[in-house]
Amino acid sequence: MKIDKTFLRSKVARRIFLLFISCALLPITVLAVLSFRHVTSQLNKQAQERLEQAAKAMSMNLFERLLFVEAGMEMVASNLGDVSDLETSTVEIGHRLKDRFEGLALVMDSGKTIPLINFVPKPPPVTKEEAEHLRQGRTLISAKLRPNLPGVIFMRRLLKGTGPSKGLLVGQVSDYYLWRRGEENPLPPLTEMLVLDNNGGILFSTLSWSRAVPQGEVSQMIQNHSGQFEWRYGEREYMGRYLSMYLEKEFHFPKWVVLLCESKAHVLAPMARFKHIFPLVVLLALWVVLLLSISQIRRNLVPLERLQEGTKRIAARDFDSRVKVTSGDEFQELAESFNAMASRLGKQFNALTTMNEIDRSILSALDTRRIVDTILNRMRELFPCDCVALALFDSESSDAGLMHIQYGQSEGENWLAPVRLRSDDIQKLDANPEQLLMDIPREFPDYLAPLTELDVELLLALPMFVGGRLSGLIILGYLHPEALNEEDAVQARQLADQVAVAISNARLIEELDELNWGTLYALARAIDAKSAWTAGHSERVTELALKIGQVLGLDQSKLDDLHRGGLLHDIGKIGIPPEILDKAGKLTDEEYELMREHVRIGARILEPIEAYAGIVPVVLHHHEYYDGSGYPDKLKGESIDLGARIFTVADHYDALISDRPYRAGLPREKVIGFIKEDSGTKFDPNVVKAFLEVMDQEDMESQSQSERAVESTGS
Repeated sequence: MKIDKTFLRSKVARRIFLLFISCALLPITVLAVLSFRHVTSQLNKQAQERLEQAAKAMSMNLFERLLFVEAGMEMVASNLGDVSDLETSTVEIGHRLKDRFEGLALVMDSGKTIPLINFVPKPPPVTKEEAEHLRQGRTLISAKLRPNLPGVIFMRRLLKGTGPSKGLLVGQVSDYYLWRRGEENPLPPLTEMLVLDNNGGILFSTLSWSRAVPQGEVSQMIQNHSGQFEWRYGEREYMGRYLSMYLEKEFHFPKWVVLLCESKAHVLAPMARFKHIFPLVVLLALWVVLLLSISQIRRNLVPLERLQEGTKRIAARDFDSRVKVTSGDEFQELAESFNAMASRLGKQFNALTTMNEIDRSILSALDTRRIVDTILNRMRELFPCDCVALALFDSESSDAGLMHIQYGQSEGENWLAPVRLRSDDIQKLDANPEQLLMDIPREFPDYLAPLTELDVELLLALPMFVGGRLSGLIILGYLHPEALNEEDAVQARQLADQVAVAISNARLIEELDELNWGTLYALARAIDAKSAWTAGHSERVTELALKIGQVLGLDQSKLDDLHRGGLLHDIGKIGIPPEILDKAGKLTDEEYELMREHVRIGARILEPIEAYAGIVPVVLHHHEYYDGSGYPDKLKGESIDLGARIFTVADHYDALISDRPYRAGLPREKVIGFIKEDSGTKFDPNVVKAFLEVMDQEDMESQSQSERAVESTGS
């Protein structure tokens, strides 16, 4: 069956197609994954439980066999008489215990060894603790490891009595009897077993003896009583369970660790069929969904393609394009709405372009004057009106303000007129917040008196409210009332809202600027108020620094930074104790060093304020000297910020001329002389020159005031 793939060229078609596929395959995949994980988890859990039970059973079985072997040894020990009886009893002992021992011998105190069953290899030597265990009449077990072979298990027991048969009974436990697999062995089928001693040595293993268990796993098994583990042996992965057998009390052997494990492939064998079936189910679901999705997508694709082509024509500004859809469903309704929208867009596009330009102009303006000029000069580009007026009311009241009026084509025909609203005028505007149409001369309120000379027949008033309060009016005047239509009125209302926002923002910026300066002055006074001797210092220094900056020809931006920096130049004194600031005597070296830190403290205070980055050098370096002998960084010459060099002069002048707790203020002429002397050393010569010019100007102003005062007194 051939499938038409052309429908997938549409993004919507691809999206719907992927949605169909996802809705079908995602639940199946999630369900399969969850089922697979759940079943795998259950199989692992069951295998671990099965291995745990088998490990317990195997441990008990091994312990029982050890007890049986011990019982046989006890029987031998109790039945042995003197040495002559041993010779006659060897055959009987070998017959009865040959299945439990591969070798059994009696080692006499004299050193003589009498074999009872076959040959017994030399066992490990007996320690003091093991000898004490034997003297208590208990059985001792020890092991000797052999590479690639099961370990040799030895069992020893002292003979009772004091006769000639006194000695040590030594036996090598039969590997087959101890580890055999048979009907009595609880080891499940396809299960591997390993037995380790307390040092991790392998006593028995059904696997290959080399690299049977990783050393890290062995260490964990030796330390813990029981647990589970997973490991890889060759090409197979195993999961297992281990359990400790504690033999210390009975046989003076610390413990054996019994490990049982199964291949993961065997445990998870039931999942193999599921893995083969699941892809077939997914493919079947994919095929069914594919057929259904193709049918539905192709049914809806044609209307969508036509609508898409129509939107492309609209994007190319072809507003005369129309879309024809006869599907009889929502797509047809959508096409009809689209055609109506295209018609309206064609009419509004030009108007919106012009309005957008006006919006950008007024919203980007940060002062009221620019906003007013933009409205007056460009409003008639958007609306076919004959005059435009913009009335702005005082921020503290809504009844008085100024009206800006434009009539004609040139800016020279603009004029200002005062305007005042009566209470009934305000009530009428409040009752018509969107727009107010006034037919002239039947309706002509007093506040529109400045427009009486324009001979207009219709006025459209657009109130502008900010925060629920009347803040202004836009008034459009028409000589021919029929020129005003509903769409123009709606757009004019939208523009009035934008103008209200722009004027509100401009006023807010102006208020914020005033608040900023007020805050700076308040902060400067708070800094100076910390000491009675520095009251007004920051403002006086700032005033003098600004005069010097003006003489030097700094632009307004630099002067603003100088202004702010001057008000805050001593902000770091917040961190200086008052007893140092007001100390009457000379400061100690430690106090002087602390006082010098106020410039760094001030800089750190202002650093987080990005807008004050330009004034930080003034605060930090206004105690730097031109010759590099100042502080805190011992900067020299032009490397010192110009604002800081200006404040060095202004700050020194005010500090010397003002009273301090340790001295009275110096005469003005003497202070000026000091500054002249230090020109080129402490102070920038150019700044000193500008400072002297300021001082001369002050002298001239003072002399002029004195002369006017004398004249007024004489008259």
